[in-house]
Amino acid sequence: MNLFFLLSTDATANVTSQTKPVFEILKDSSEGAGLYVNIILLVMLGYAVFVFVERFLALSKAMKEEKGLLDNVSNSISKGDFDGARIICNNSSDSPISKMLLNGIGQLEKGDASESGIRKTIESSGKFEISRLEQRLNYLATAAGAAPMIGFLGTVLGMMMVFIDLENSTTLELKVIAPGIMTAMVTTVGGLIVGVISFMSYNYLIGRIGKVIYKMEMAALKFMESIDIKK
Repeated sequence: MNLFFLLSTDATANVTSQTKPVFEILKDSSEGAGLYVNIILLVMLGYAVFVFVERFLALSKAMKEEKGLLDNVSNSISKGDFDGARIICNNSSDSPISKMLLNGIGQLEKGDASESGIRKTIESSGKFEISRLEQRLNYLATAAGAAPMIGFLGTVLGMMMVFIDLENSTTLELKVIAPGIMTAMVTTVGGLIVGVISFMSYNYLIGRIGKVIYKMEMAALKFMESIDIKK
């Protein structure tokens, strides 16, 4: 069977090539179930952008460390000035390192704290700060896998629309099957776009979190080396 009849047009008609705006393409693809799929993908895209921007700003703030913070804290501790060390951390940027040092200073201030106790306090504080940095990143990981699947669901729904329209139509015309095909294609593209953006955003943010974790580990190591535990 010759399948090229689907593209057949009236030879006497004057055909002009026009480019449709994105809004009209989305409107044409929002027929039936395609509307719900497009709304879901738009919501997912909007929230993915929000998560990326919010986490990017939070990580940028977390990576800013006041110059000489650890040295100043260590000097205050060596003099027994725990209040001064606490003030230095509070005056520093609201970074995970300063918060981690604050917990270590609080444990050290008890006087009878052991090295292992201080180390465990710093480790627990570091893990808590890391969990704060990673909040909402699980959404990006989920969207990276779920968005393309939702797009493919729209593809299947669009092709079902094509067959339903063909069954209910008495003539075989391109305008009859165009809405279903448009729904199938646009939802597929939309799902892939959301998936790619979420995947790249997730990996980029994970890389920046890795740098923050490295700084926190180095700060914890230097802090433990600088304090003098009286046994």
